[in-house]
Formats: sequence, C-alpha cells, structure tokens
Amino acid sequence: MTARRLFLRWQFLAAAVLPGWLAIGWALFGSGGWNTLGLIISLPATFLALLVVAFLVNARPTVREQRAVAWGDVGMLGAWHLAIIGAGFYGVTAVPFTALAIALAVASFWWSIWQLVRDGARRVQASMAEFERLAAEQRAGAGRRESE
Repeated sequence: MTARRLFLRWQFLAAAVLPGWLAIGWALFGSGGWNTLGLIISLPATFLALLVVAFLVNARPTVREQRAVAWGDVGMLGAWHLAIIGAGFYGVTAVPFTALAIALAVASFWWSIWQLVRDGARRVQASMAEFERLAAEQRAGAGRRESE
C-alpha cells in the first residue's frame, strides 16, 4: 500500500521531473540540431501527457478513497516513466526508448480511461443495487401496512 501511495504522489511530480530529465539528458548526452527541434516538441508534449494521465488516474473514486493507485497503474505508468528515463540518455538506444515511450504513453492514456470508466460503472451498479434494495424494503413495508 505504501508503494502505491508513493506512486500516486510521484505521478504528479513526474510531470515536471521527467521532462526536466529529458532536458538535462540532452545537455549532458545531447547531440545535433535536429535533436534540439525534437526536444522543443517533446518537452511540452511529455509534460501534458504525464499531467493528463495523472489527472485521469486521480479522478477515479477508488484512487481518491484509498489515496493509492492500483497495481496495474504502477506497472503501466512505471514502464512508461522508465522508457522516458531511458530516452533521456540520448545514446544509440534513444530511438527505441522514444518509440517505446510514445507507445506506452498511448497505452497509459487508454488504460487510465478504461479504469476510470470501469470504476464508474462499478459505482453505478452499487448505487442501483442499493436503490433496488431500498425500493424492495419500501414495497414490503407498504404491503404489510395494507394487510393490517
């Protein structure tokens, strides 16, 4: 539970730290001018993608109640964050890590939406079950009063 709670906090920090790592990595290991253009495009895109996914994860009622993300979130988002870190080394593996980071960004976005919809559907089902239970109790109480 502690690791999941820490990851909930980390994902908002990651929105600033990971694009910062890409900039620092470019300064340390960087290369030519085309990478500078890529950096200008990728930094805001990375920041926005991380922030949007963090808000989607945080929007789930179970995450807010438990103040912790699910283990699936830790796996999916953790892999995405590691791919971004790998891309920040700008070596010969930068292109595969960048492609992996982009693929994992798309997967993380849809994973977060799917989890949000699923969590909302569970909440609606629980509310409807409670409503039906209360309605059945009310009907049973009304039936007893009529028979008296």
